[in-house]
Amino acid sequence: MRRPAIIEAPSVLGLRPSGVQDLPQALLDAGLLDGLGAVRAGRVEPPAYDPTRDTDTGILNPHGIAEYSVRLADVVGGVLDAGRFPVVLGGDCSILLGNLLALRRRGRHGLLFLDGHTDFYQPSAEPTGEAASMELALATGRGPRLLTDLEGRGRLLRDEDVVAFGFRDAAESAEAGMQPLPPHLYAIDLDGVRATGATTAARQAVERLTAGTATGAGFWVHLDVDVLDDAIMPAVDYRQPGGLTWEELEGVLRTALSDPGAVGFDVTIFNPRLDPDGGIAARLAECLRRGLAARPDHVPD
Repeated sequence: MRRPAIIEAPSVLGLRPSGVQDLPQALLDAGLLDGLGAVRAGRVEPPAYDPTRDTDTGILNPHGIAEYSVRLADVVGGVLDAGRFPVVLGGDCSILLGNLLALRRRGRHGLLFLDGHTDFYQPSAEPTGEAASMELALATGRGPRLLTDLEGRGRLLRDEDVVAFGFRDAAESAEAGMQPLPPHLYAIDLDGVRATGATTAARQAVERLTAGTATGAGFWVHLDVDVLDDAIMPAVDYRQPGGLTWEELEGVLRTALSDPGAVGFDVTIFNPRLDPDGGIAARLAECLRRGLAARPDHVPD
């Protein structure tokens, strides 16, 4: 039985200390663990935030992110080695690098990337140098070597082992000069998800990931909560109209996390300071619990 193991990863090195660092405590206080039979696997504290953009890489806190990624990977790896299912509570999206490094140490894996943005910027096009707008590019080997060759392992993911799902920033990113997504990286935007149906689209994404990795070692699920409709999830730092409903996201999570190939899950970007009464945290925790409860080895408390 792979019991969920909660890892707190409150890093905002790839963003700014606006409140996203409070995500783990807010979701835990909102009852995320209720009925999941989960264990607590620790908290990985980030180094001090430096607001100065690095001149060599064009990225904020690149050395801190590299160091943090290694430490987070150690903790995620310990959870995997113990036969548990890591659930990593960020933090900003740059924590994805540490999660994927843990998998890269163990071979080739896939990624289901649930995000309202594609986060494929290169440093020259990202206005403030935030790695939280670049993590998918960095994970696939595009960007400064400091963050694309962690531990000398090269890219963390192959393009063909990624599905970008539910994004809606194509016009915005093109206008900003973001590099295009590569042809072998499978991308289904919000309109495509809606045309197919969220659950059906998720099933197709999972089938692609489980068929596409050479080793069949499985895939990670990354959730940036701004994939949700802005009308129901305004507690994010970069808002944009549209997005998935709660019901659609729950269907996607249940489909993905119920697959035996799912090896871990992270949640990022929710900003509790923009949710003063805690109502959004409670609804998000409920959605995540239902998704995690669909895992085939789930045994409730």
